[in-house]
Amino acid sequence: MSVEELIEKLAKKVDGTKGLNDNILIFTLSTCMWCKKCKTFLNDRNMTYRYIDVDKIEPQDKSKIINYLKTSYQDRISYPFFVCEKGYVVGYNPNKYVELLEN
Repeated sequence: MSVEELIEKLAKKVDGTKGLNDNILIFTLSTCMWCKKCKTFLNDRNMTYRYIDVDKIEPQDKSKIINYLKTSYQDRISYPFFVCEKGYVVGYNPNKYVELLEN
């Protein structure tokens, strides 16, 4: 199974009325306050998004996803890790989310 297929299998979808074409995916930790703020940010704006709580998946899957993020984005890994059609944001940064989603 490819990493993309693994992500599709593991990602939980949250339905909203906006952001359908942005293909928003966030990698989060279930206990992280910044990750919860990121989800709240998207929920408050009624955005459709998918998320994976990385701390709740099997260790071998977690390893594949972390390697995928490191290779695909050439950046440090920190949560939340926000990815959409127009770019990505490492960490909680609502101003950058707005910038990506509104342009």
